Amino acid sequence: MAKKNLVIVESPAKVKTIKKFLGSNYEVMASQGHLRDLPKSRLGIDVENDFEPKYITIRGKGDILAGLKKEAKKADNIYLATDPDREGEAISWHLSEALKLDEKDVKRITFNEITKNAVKDSLKNPRKIDMHLVDAQQSRRILDRMVGYEISPLLWSKIKRGLSAGRVQSVALRLICDREDEINAFIPDEYWTIDTKIKVRGERKALTAKFYGDKKNKIEIKDKAQAEKIKKELEKSELKIDSIKKGERTKKSPLPFTTSTLQQEASGKLNFPTRKTMLIAQQLYEGVDIKGHGTVGLITYLRTDSTRVSDEAVKTTAEYIKTQYGEEYSASDSPSKKTDEKKIQDAHEAIRPTDLSLNPVVVKESLSRDQFRLYQLVWKRFLASQMSPAVYETTQVKISAGDYILNASASKLAFDGFLSVYKDDEEKSEDNALISGISKDSVLTLEDVTAEQHFTQPPAHFTEATLVRTLEELGIGRPSTYAPTISTLLARRYVVKDKKNLHVSELGTAVNDMMKSAFPTIVDVNFTANMETLLDGVEEGKVGWKDIVRNFYPDLDAAVKKAEKELESVKIEDEVTDVICEKCGRNMVVKYGPSGKFLGCPGFPECRNTKPYLEKIGVACPDCGKDVVIRRTKKGRIFYGCESYPDCEFSSWQRPVEKKCPRCGGYMVEKGKKIVCAKEDCGYSEELKDE
Repeated sequence: MAKKNLVIVESPAKVKTIKKFLGSNYEVMASQGHLRDLPKSRLGIDVENDFEPKYITIRGKGDILAGLKKEAKKADNIYLATDPDREGEAISWHLSEALKLDEKDVKRITFNEITKNAVKDSLKNPRKIDMHLVDAQQSRRILDRMVGYEISPLLWSKIKRGLSAGRVQSVALRLICDREDEINAFIPDEYWTIDTKIKVRGERKALTAKFYGDKKNKIEIKDKAQAEKIKKELEKSELKIDSIKKGERTKKSPLPFTTSTLQQEASGKLNFPTRKTMLIAQQLYEGVDIKGHGTVGLITYLRTDSTRVSDEAVKTTAEYIKTQYGEEYSASDSPSKKTDEKKIQDAHEAIRPTDLSLNPVVVKESLSRDQFRLYQLVWKRFLASQMSPAVYETTQVKISAGDYILNASASKLAFDGFLSVYKDDEEKSEDNALISGISKDSVLTLEDVTAEQHFTQPPAHFTEATLVRTLEELGIGRPSTYAPTISTLLARRYVVKDKKNLHVSELGTAVNDMMKSAFPTIVDVNFTANMETLLDGVEEGKVGWKDIVRNFYPDLDAAVKKAEKELESVKIEDEVTDVICEKCGRNMVVKYGPSGKFLGCPGFPECRNTKPYLEKIGVACPDCGKDVVIRRTKKGRIFYGCESYPDCEFSSWQRPVEKKCPRCGGYMVEKGKKIVCAKEDCGYSEELKDE
């Protein structure tokens, strides 16, 4: 009689995909994520008993567990097939504990892609649960729980109920706040560029050449007077070609996607938030019903730090490229073989299609619009990563104009290579295509000289994509943490999104200030990155997970106790105003909400009257003379505007000051430790005097 087998996966979507690969003697069931976790109502860690975690069955998961136990009793073999990462390993361990499986009977299987071959191969090679992976997940979960449950109540008592702190979340918030401070303190510097249009005898189009400097050095043009002087000298100078240098430039094919680079590229090319990218990638990984093929897992596992590609996939892809594009398009030395030694999850492959023959055109009808767009991005990026570099022919011309040097350069695509599949946004057409036709003897005539004023730009606000890139570069968090971290910051209203840019709200600033003051270690970038390295050490079996917790908790506990005492004085009390509640006659008070301050009646809940809070900054509106007040956009970002809006539409992102600009008479604003003229082309600034 055939043995009965039970395969337990995480997601119900995988059940359908995997069931069709296996025979009738295999039952496939889903745990629907974690079945056990730390309790929500308390810390759940026995601090007195060497930090032993207390796991309970998650509320609402009792029926799922009962169903699994019932099937487990009937099965001869139980295969735990949760995701191939720390979290998946921990879920398998919790399942083995909840189902009371004997350690020697536990069969743990993993697959990087949900395809027939991958699933069947994994069943032939079961292993024991990797307790190093489990411990790495446990230590992360317990550290995060300690930070959240110890610090969050402090934020409730000092600022507002419903707030939260998190080990990675708080560092991400600090990065955004620090960037906002940099932007606000930034003072632009003026600089000028000079471009020329040059007629080459015998050619129809003019050549564009840029001013470089004199024959000794590059010259930075700082102001209009210097620019005008150089422009006049160029206009009366004779032009001669000094040198023509021809060469070749290669553009390497991109690496295949990791979790981080997929999130960044999907943000830039498809305008997807990180959370949406992960949601759709999960659907593509777990399986989609494809016309003529049934349910198919279209991409490999989506949480990975690795750019490695299996030898089999490299070989198969090379054959596909040679057949579809030609021999010369296949890369002989694949860039995908490079790996980052610092990353721990190189056991996984990069994100790639499971079957290249299922190209985007073939599957388009079976996918939603967003699924198709993301799959097409993954498919094209992976194919491009295995293709030859693009090759450009380059020409650089140095032109002397009296004592000055002008430079003209151009490049022409000689071989498209990977660009035949995956074009970069940076690929732009060249203006100087004709430059390849000129020689040292060509006669040049100056047609036009243009001097243009510019100002240096402040650092850009973080977007979701650039925040993910920065977190990854600093070694903070891991692939699975980026999307939930950003989602939490937005959900808590610490950060608001304006178009793609992330801006700190007043609430976010208050939380960050308190975290920096009371818990400098928690929000320290280097400390958090070092903690990630220690967690990686647990996974490698080099560090005991309880050693990390034993070292971490006493300092955290001491900091919380100290903050409870010392931060008592900064508790935000309701500020009484002279605005009278028209419903009950009381003086209204300043309250804090998700979008910042508002006026509320102190008689709440009997009187529920509220009004917008217009906080005056003691500066007259430069347009109408009434008071300038602090306002907020619909998404909570602070700006300064006239109290009589909409009759007066004055507004400024920077805080205006009373003093007028002594140079042009315009209004001035605070920028870091200076006050500057709001008119950028004026450029006047002076040190901000301490009150």
